[in-house]
Amino acid sequence: MSERNGAHRYVLTVDGAERPGLLHAVTGFLVDHRANIREIKQFDDELAGRYVCRVDFVVPDDDDPGLEELEASLDGLRVDWELTARLRRAADRQRVLIMVSKFAHCLNDLLFRAHVDELPIDIVAVVSNHPDHEDLARWHQVPFHHIPVTRDTKPDAEGRLLELVDELDVDLVVLARYMQILSDDLAKTLSGRAINIHHSFLPSFKGAKPYHQAYERGVKTVGATAHYVTGDLDEGPIISQQVQEVDHSYTPADLVAAGRDTECKALSNAVRWHCEGRVFIQGRRTVVLR
Repeated sequence: MSERNGAHRYVLTVDGAERPGLLHAVTGFLVDHRANIREIKQFDDELAGRYVCRVDFVVPDDDDPGLEELEASLDGLRVDWELTARLRRAADRQRVLIMVSKFAHCLNDLLFRAHVDELPIDIVAVVSNHPDHEDLARWHQVPFHHIPVTRDTKPDAEGRLLELVDELDVDLVVLARYMQILSDDLAKTLSGRAINIHHSFLPSFKGAKPYHQAYERGVKTVGATAHYVTGDLDEGPIISQQVQEVDHSYTPADLVAAGRDTECKALSNAVRWHCEGRVFIQGRRTVVLR
């Protein structure tokens, strides 16, 4: 139970077709439960005809019916307005599984941010196709699972991953520079609950050493993109992007360092916004109510 000054705090997210009076219906639900709105963000997408809303609210202790009863009382709103409406306690933390290969910067950043409570997550496991970062994970008291992947063992490896997702009741899978392509079946199974990070040079500089390729071309910016995982490689709905200006004085090593910074920031933002219920998938794009 999330309590603060005798109140219970919740987050409500709403996604539906644009219709007059919808916001009034949502706030009416809150008034009926004597809720006090702490933050409300909304977006009326006229081009797509969609409406999304996120409300962070508190209910006085004496009036709080509890999550289950509040959830049940949303059914009328869902049916009458044909909405997707989700409710959760604001203090509930998302259970996250991180996948990584040999580059540790994004993993290290997420572990640290979770450790100091900068992210509303509990990291329940680290999975890697290499054993390199076991000590780092265990220093943070996070279980480490080495699952090697070859062309022949990939189906078994992905099966083991899904077993862990089920066993650990994982809410979100984060590919923190996991350098393996997920199968279409796995991408579909994890749809909407798996986030990937990659440098933003794509599709210009593919393959090995993209920052060295960028150096040869004299790029003037480096950046990173965090997105949901789909069967289309690196083309899922974008959640967060970061860009940093660079110039001719940057060596390939400098570009790599700058790129790592943008990757860490873009990924941590994406994880935060997803876990706070700020991201709404709208086809191939997202709406992020920051």
